[in-house]
Amino acid sequence: MNNLWGNRKRHALTQDDMAFLLLGSEDGSGVSRYERGAREPNFRTALACQAIFGVPAHELFPGIYEEVEQEVRQRAHLLSERLEASKASRSGWYKRKLLATIDPRKEDEPAHAA
Repeated sequence: MNNLWGNRKRHALTQDDMAFLLLGSEDGSGVSRYERGAREPNFRTALACQAIFGVPAHELFPGIYEEVEQEVRQRAHLLSERLEASKASRSGWYKRKLLATIDPRKEDEPAHAA
Protein backbone atom coordinates (compact mmCIF):
# COMPACT_ATOMS: atom_id res chain seq x y z
CA MET A 1 0.00 0.00 0.00
CA ASN A 2 1.18 3.52 -0.71
CA ASN A 3 -0.08 7.06 -0.23
CA LEU A 4 0.66 8.36 -3.71
CA TRP A 5 -2.96 8.32 -4.90
CA GLY A 6 -4.24 10.31 -1.91
CA ASN A 7 -1.54 12.93 -2.22
CA ARG A 8 -2.11 13.27 -5.96
CA LYS A 9 -5.87 13.67 -5.50
CA ARG A 10 -5.46 16.13 -2.61
CA HIS A 11 -3.47 18.38 -4.95
CA ALA A 12 -5.87 17.93 -7.89
CA LEU A 13 -3.20 16.38 -10.12
CA THR A 14 -4.12 13.91 -12.85
CA GLN A 15 -2.04 10.82 -13.51
CA ASP A 16 -0.81 12.55 -16.68
CA ASP A 17 0.22 15.60 -14.61
CA MET A 18 2.16 13.32 -12.26
CA ALA A 19 3.80 11.49 -15.16
CA PHE A 20 4.98 14.80 -16.54
CA LEU A 21 6.34 15.96 -13.17
CA LEU A 22 7.99 12.62 -12.42
CA LEU A 23 9.29 11.53 -15.78
CA GLY A 24 8.66 14.28 -18.30
CA SER A 25 6.16 11.90 -19.91
CA GLU A 26 2.61 12.64 -21.01
CA ASP A 27 1.35 9.09 -20.29
CA GLY A 28 0.00 8.50 -16.78
CA SER A 29 -0.14 4.70 -17.05
CA GLY A 30 3.13 4.34 -15.13
CA VAL A 31 1.71 6.47 -12.32
CA SER A 32 -1.30 4.18 -12.21
CA ARG A 33 1.00 1.18 -11.73
CA TYR A 34 2.80 2.97 -8.85
CA GLU A 35 -0.53 3.88 -7.22
CA ARG A 36 -1.88 0.33 -7.46
CA GLY A 37 1.36 -1.16 -6.18
CA ALA A 38 1.82 -3.10 -9.41
CA ARG A 39 5.24 -1.49 -9.76
CA GLU A 40 7.69 -0.14 -7.21
CA PRO A 41 9.17 3.28 -7.91
CA ASN A 42 12.91 3.46 -8.36
CA PHE A 43 14.92 5.70 -6.06
CA ARG A 44 14.78 8.76 -8.35
CA THR A 45 11.01 8.43 -8.75
CA ALA A 46 10.47 8.07 -4.99
CA LEU A 47 12.59 11.19 -4.40
CA ALA A 48 10.68 13.05 -7.13
CA CYS A 49 7.41 12.18 -5.35
CA GLN A 50 8.92 13.52 -2.14
CA ALA A 51 9.95 16.74 -3.92
CA ILE A 52 6.48 17.17 -5.44
CA PHE A 53 4.45 16.68 -2.26
CA GLY A 54 6.97 17.64 0.42
CA VAL A 55 6.28 14.31 2.12
CA PRO A 56 9.14 11.93 2.96
CA ALA A 57 9.36 8.96 0.59
CA HIS A 58 8.95 6.51 3.47
CA GLU A 59 5.56 8.09 4.21
CA LEU A 60 4.50 8.02 0.55
CA PHE A 61 5.49 4.37 0.19
CA PRO A 62 5.17 2.93 3.72
CA GLY A 63 4.69 -0.66 2.58
CA ILE A 64 7.96 -0.65 0.65
CA TYR A 65 9.71 1.11 3.50
CA GLU A 66 8.51 -1.42 6.09
CA GLU A 67 9.63 -4.31 3.89
CA VAL A 68 13.08 -2.79 3.35
CA GLU A 69 13.38 -1.87 7.03
CA GLN A 70 12.60 -5.46 8.08
CA GLU A 71 15.18 -6.84 5.63
CA VAL A 72 17.84 -4.44 6.95
CA ARG A 73 17.01 -5.35 10.56
CA GLN A 74 17.41 -9.04 9.77
CA ARG A 75 20.78 -8.44 8.11
CA ALA A 76 21.88 -6.18 10.98
CA HIS A 77 21.05 -8.97 13.42
CA LEU A 78 23.15 -11.42 11.39
CA LEU A 79 26.05 -8.98 11.14
CA SER A 80 25.87 -8.35 14.88
CA GLU A 81 26.10 -12.10 15.50
CA ARG A 82 29.11 -12.32 13.19
CA LEU A 83 30.85 -9.49 15.04
CA GLU A 84 30.15 -11.12 18.37
CA ALA A 85 31.57 -14.43 17.15
CA SER A 86 34.71 -12.80 15.74
CA LYS A 87 35.46 -10.67 18.83
CA ALA A 88 36.10 -7.74 16.50
CA SER A 89 38.63 -5.03 17.28
CA ARG A 90 37.88 -1.57 18.68
CA SER A 91 36.12 -0.58 15.45
CA GLY A 92 33.70 -3.40 16.23
CA TRP A 93 32.33 -1.33 19.13
CA TYR A 94 31.20 1.38 16.69
CA LYS A 95 29.63 -1.22 14.42
CA ARG A 96 27.81 -2.91 17.30
CA LYS A 97 26.49 0.46 18.50
CA LEU A 98 25.06 1.23 15.05
CA LEU A 99 23.67 -2.27 14.62
CA ALA A 100 21.93 -2.02 18.01
CA THR A 101 20.07 1.05 16.76
CA ILE A 102 19.03 -0.80 13.59
CA ASP A 103 18.11 -4.05 15.32
CA PRO A 104 17.40 -3.50 19.02
CA ARG A 105 16.53 -7.20 19.56
CA LYS A 106 20.04 -7.90 20.84
CA GLU A 107 19.60 -5.51 23.78
CA ASP A 108 16.09 -6.82 24.52
CA GLU A 109 17.00 -10.53 24.52
CA PRO A 110 17.54 -12.17 27.89
CA ALA A 111 21.07 -13.49 28.45
CA HIS A 112 19.83 -17.08 28.39
CA ALA A 113 17.98 -16.76 25.04
CA ALA A 114 19.13 -19.08 22.28
